[in-house]
Amino acid sequence: MKAWILNDSPGTYSWGEIETPALRPDEVRIRVVTSALNHMDLWVTRGMPKPPLPHIPGCDAAGIVEEIGSEVTSVAIGDEVVVNPGVSPIEDIVKYGNNSPMGPGFMIWGEHCQGGHGAFAVAPARNVRRRPSSRSWEECAAFPLAYLTALRMLNRGRVRAGDTVLIVGIGSGVSTAALSLAHWFGARTVVTSRDPAKREAALRMGASAAIDSSDERWPVEADVVIESVGPATWDKSVRSLAPGGRMVVCGGTSGPKAEINIPRLFFKQFEIIGSSMGSYEEFDQLLTIIDAGLPIEIDSVYPISEYEAALHKLEQAEQLGKIVITHGDVK
Repeated sequence: MKAWILNDSPGTYSWGEIETPALRPDEVRIRVVTSALNHMDLWVTRGMPKPPLPHIPGCDAAGIVEEIGSEVTSVAIGDEVVVNPGVSPIEDIVKYGNNSPMGPGFMIWGEHCQGGHGAFAVAPARNVRRRPSSRSWEECAAFPLAYLTALRMLNRGRVRAGDTVLIVGIGSGVSTAALSLAHWFGARTVVTSRDPAKREAALRMGASAAIDSSDERWPVEADVVIESVGPATWDKSVRSLAPGGRMVVCGGTSGPKAEINIPRLFFKQFEIIGSSMGSYEEFDQLLTIIDAGLPIEIDSVYPISEYEAALHKLEQAEQLGKIVITHGDVK
């Protein structure tokens, strides 16, 4: 089959032929209709992490079931589906339940295993759900990873109606998803960005305030801070917490290490909470919310032939929302 392939890590993607992934008894083969980009697709080209090679990227995909394994009963050939990119082994699901992403066997589909940026993709049947029929194929590719990650962050941060939620670095898939979901939960939202156009767009999307992230201090006292930037914004994010506030962290796009002012931590009695992806229960919660009409922010749509241009846009952080890939008649 045709796919975007990584043959070395660090390395770059190339378009070419690769063997169609084999199907295990508990798996489903999908003809991919749409997929989407994530920073994970960039990180694996830098060896962070280094996947088994050759590697097909793509943590987000929606498509049509072409074949099912001998043990699969949850979906049928011809079903239109989306893939939940958070994969946990059965033993972790049994042991950790709604916290299965904390288990030692957790992996991200398209990072630790072959993903969706090709003609076909294979996923465990437990990670395949029928797509929301009210949403477009493009929307169905846009929401799985980013919106699941954002939903778990809000759940972990115990966001309630009336809370003030600060979303740091608006523009990425996760941050725009957090903005939509925080509104859905009834929270007041404040965003930061260096880009005036992104700040204006966030206000149009319903943010109560938009702050220039290069300002020395951010004029907000937040119950919850959604942080994915890391050291470049860490100190300002901490200073923006209300006493007893919660900072939920899902990444560090500006680097892996940040310093903590310990007296500020215990005097303000705030919490720093790690969060990664989401559980199977949370993916089903997300599907219910999306079926009910949650806005899904799509920045742009590229044919798979223009994959490199789409990836460049992501690398330059020029997007507001998700970058979606259409697969056409690729085989």
